[in-house]
Amino acid sequence: MNNTALKMNSSLEVFQNRVGTRFEMYNSLFTSLPFHRVEKTGVLLSLFVLHCEEGYQKQQSPRQIIQSFLAQYTSYQTEQEQNDILFRFIQYAERQVVLFDALEEGAFSEIHDMHGIGTMKQLGSAVVQAKAEDLLEQKLKGYAVRMVLTAHPTQFYPSNVLGIINDLSKALATDDTSLAHSYLRQLGKTPFFKKEKPTPYEEAVNLIWFLENVFYKAAGNIMSSLKNQFPAAAKHNPKLIRMGFWPGGDRDGNPFVKAETTLRVADALRSGVVRSYYRNIRALKRRLTFKGVESVVKDLETRLYNNLFVPGYTFDLTKEEILEALQEIKVLLIEEHSSLFLNQVEALITKVELFGLYFASLDIRQDSSVHAHLLEELALVTDVLPGDYATLSDSDKIEALKAVSGSVEPAVLEDELLRDTLETIGAIQTIQDYNGEEGCHRYIISHSTSALNVLEAYTLFKLNGWQETEISVDIVPLFETIDDLRNAADVMRQLYTYEPYSSHLRRRGNVQTIMLGFSDGTKDGGYFMANWSIYKAKAALTEVSREYGLEVIFFDGRGDRLHAEVAKRNSFTLLWEVTLPTKKYSSQSRGRPSVLISGM
Repeated sequence: MNNTALKMNSSLEVFQNRVGTRFEMYNSLFTSLPFHRVEKTGVLLSLFVLHCEEGYQKQQSPRQIIQSFLAQYTSYQTEQEQNDILFRFIQYAERQVVLFDALEEGAFSEIHDMHGIGTMKQLGSAVVQAKAEDLLEQKLKGYAVRMVLTAHPTQFYPSNVLGIINDLSKALATDDTSLAHSYLRQLGKTPFFKKEKPTPYEEAVNLIWFLENVFYKAAGNIMSSLKNQFPAAAKHNPKLIRMGFWPGGDRDGNPFVKAETTLRVADALRSGVVRSYYRNIRALKRRLTFKGVESVVKDLETRLYNNLFVPGYTFDLTKEEILEALQEIKVLLIEEHSSLFLNQVEALITKVELFGLYFASLDIRQDSSVHAHLLEELALVTDVLPGDYATLSDSDKIEALKAVSGSVEPAVLEDELLRDTLETIGAIQTIQDYNGEEGCHRYIISHSTSALNVLEAYTLFKLNGWQETEISVDIVPLFETIDDLRNAADVMRQLYTYEPYSSHLRRRGNVQTIMLGFSDGTKDGGYFMANWSIYKAKAALTEVSREYGLEVIFFDGRGDRLHAEVAKRNSFTLLWEVTLPTKKYSSQSRGRPSVLISGM
């Protein structure tokens, strides 16, 4: 038997011992879960499973199986009672999945090789053994990972359930049966969903839980480890890991998202990261009790506290001010206190460099048809565009857009959707003022079919009051159907030769981001055709972008995964973008969001 097979068998044995056997043991605790109006749910569910198997063998229909079970094993007569027990079965099984996930979570480091292929430890060892530090340094200069959190409102646990799962995993990891039992009972009485559909803001807040409890720590630890082992390589790219965020900004995916929602979500993101810094400073305060250092720590703690918890307090903190205080602490520790606890201060500096005051970049997405309708309406109610704009050809519309000057107030629009679309563009500037430019700097246009679609969105920024030389936003066309993918290169060529837009690209560092759709392409031409069309589109777009001296970032939409490739002028360098599934935990997901990074 080879080494791979031996490792696999060993891993399966550990999994059986640490997860399978313990699940059977802890599963017995479910018999006492407090399900309202239904007793002995677990016993009845076991009988129901056997009854379903027998009914299936007899080729009975689902309705026949359920009706015969209720008649044979229960005394429930009313439809309400019968529906109630079936619903409790679902609740029971759902909580069993949580238990299994929590056991996997607690045993993760034992089941998986934490130093094997694909880990930071293995990468570090391989680089050292190959004496490839210089190669790693060069690679990291043009490399980054952008993880984008998206959400489907019916497919994730609320934050209170996530908290219980987290605590349950810790209790199970230490075999604290009494505490685990308490958490399981808490799960039995905690709703896994609300009767009302979650608002876009609630959707975002649930995902911010992952940022605070998973990615803040994990990303910080990865960067700290890289800095410690390969300081020369890490110094060139302090933002190797970046976070993106769609809930609260994706209007095309959720029509209930408004400008006010976007601003609230941006505030929540900022509050989430400041809260994380505050916790770290509170912990550091217990260690940094030295003369000269203590006062700096206390002052920073007070400023973070005021910006978080004092009602009506005007936010007056910047990323630079936080870093300045931490750098002062670092210097004092080195010069006067033998570098005691210096590693903890440097770890917090790394996190502030990664997350700033924005935590995750909030992407805005709207459909091209909304922009077109908005400009047509503005042509009717203002004089910024010709009154017959709606009837002009695409080329004439582009010329009309080039001549646009001045700004308009959203209030002139009666249609709520159109007014909100214009207000959202103004909200981006507000977010950048508070969270920094990285807080919101990408505007994605769904169903882009022509250069006009991009130029209409670009013009809306001007009409909202943005100075043309100060539009600090990347306009991202999304090509989705097979025909759109085929025509994408011609569309971008036209944009690259349009002077106002080409000047905008120069101000943005000669970088153009392009999103290529997958799901709509699949519906349009099938799986193979969609993949082939995306591949061909990338080749054509890379060629035309290089022709105009531009760097293009491909941002690929693939259901619940996204990845992006940066086509450099002379070669492909990868900037990987991934979205993290936010569906309910399942036994296949190990109770945590998973990351898939892929590229050409």
